[in-house]
Amino acid sequence: MRTLRVGVAASADALPREQQLAWRLAETAVDPVEVLPEVVEMIGNRIIDNAAVAVASLRRGPVVHARHQAEAHPYRPGSAVFGIGGGFSPEWAAWANGVAVRELDFHDTFLAADYAHPGDNVPPILAVAQHTGKAGGDLVRGIATGYELQVALVRAICLHAHKIDHVAHLGPSAAAGIGTLLGLPAEVIYQAIGQALHTTTATRQSRKGEISSWKAYAPAFAGKIAIEAVDRAMRGEGAPAPIYEGEDGVIAWLLDGSGADYQVSLPEPGEPKRGILDTFTKAHSAEYQAQALIDLAIRVRSKITDSTKINEIVVTTSHHTHNVIGSGANDPQKYDPDASRETLDHSLMYILAVALEDGSWHHERSYAPERAHRPSTIELWRRIRTVEDPEWTRRYHAPDPDERAFGGRIDIVLADGTTITDELAVADAHPRGAKPYARPDYVAKFRTLAEGIVPAAEQDRFLDLAGRVEDLTADEVRQLTVTLPDGALADTKSQGIF
Repeated sequence: MRTLRVGVAASADALPREQQLAWRLAETAVDPVEVLPEVVEMIGNRIIDNAAVAVASLRRGPVVHARHQAEAHPYRPGSAVFGIGGGFSPEWAAWANGVAVRELDFHDTFLAADYAHPGDNVPPILAVAQHTGKAGGDLVRGIATGYELQVALVRAICLHAHKIDHVAHLGPSAAAGIGTLLGLPAEVIYQAIGQALHTTTATRQSRKGEISSWKAYAPAFAGKIAIEAVDRAMRGEGAPAPIYEGEDGVIAWLLDGSGADYQVSLPEPGEPKRGILDTFTKAHSAEYQAQALIDLAIRVRSKITDSTKINEIVVTTSHHTHNVIGSGANDPQKYDPDASRETLDHSLMYILAVALEDGSWHHERSYAPERAHRPSTIELWRRIRTVEDPEWTRRYHAPDPDERAFGGRIDIVLADGTTITDELAVADAHPRGAKPYARPDYVAKFRTLAEGIVPAAEQDRFLDLAGRVEDLTADEVRQLTVTLPDGALADTKSQGIF
């Protein structure tokens, strides 16, 4: 790997393009290095994972509305939309699919200086591949680039400390991945990265307070914008530059400012893109920092004979977990049984209460209004708080992957003064966890979430394609989606402008 130092450059110094981060990202995108077999396999896994969570959300309001918007934009040859097949303008197909993939907060994750769901790169890259008639090998190379660059940016540049939403790293990575897919020159990808970054920076209020459906729409918007940015760049349109380093650029005014000194690591020329191998998926439909703690709650439940005898539960964890999904967020909505699903999946206190009572977690039942309003749950929920511990924060950011931790310690104080204590560093499904996810687990997740929604023959057809993604023909790439029988999604059309 090569490490680049990135900061703010004075306009008078005229920072050469070759020294700009956007250009270095574009150089990585055009490197024709072969994709490693293990990376190809993981790309197939994540295509399956995305489809699993997408089909489970097809009848949810935000997904229905995004799909209706895509249906208002038919195009040939076009791209496929989950549930209804092909023939839609690629940017709108990516939009609808991006919302479906993100809605349940149930697909892959990467956590470092910032955090991300790198699987959000797949909908825009796949949509463009379908529309432009690209084969599986091109698709795999594009997705490998998307993952590589988003992981590199998330590893080096913290957005959330400045209350900037994490999709600001997704716009550039998706644009670069599309550039790789299409075999575009570095100049075009450079301009597309700049445009995508400039137009996808937004505040983190989408994940604070009254969290709405925009949490699912935000990455879909970034993917849609990335497609449009590439289209404009291919026509010769440019971007603000230097977009990262300029005196009025992203770093100067949205991030660390004039004192910034970011260290961004990218593959050397000819070095394989391995970034996807550092990412991990979810076994539970909730924010990633809750994954290990759900597993831990299920584990310690056997030690509690009567949850009404719990006086207090204290979760000792990292800065991020405490401040984003814990009581350190100071969001009263995180204790409100009338809060949105999006808020509840970002409330560790709610999640722990339900997991402790039920001994399980379900993407629908665990969030049902009647579940959130259960009196015993509300009573337990409001006895749970989180605290930050410097050691857990250090481990969260540890450079050694074997030391990195995204969990915490639970202290359950009972009425008789007894304290039950246990801790878990990583989720069971994590690569270092008790039950690391492999291809059979992704397939099982897909089959479970697709049950009762997708006919068995259609499940088999899709899994066959995803299992040999690198070898697919252009026609097979166009079929790399999940389509339901006619009438299965005969929902009432939502009314908008189009």
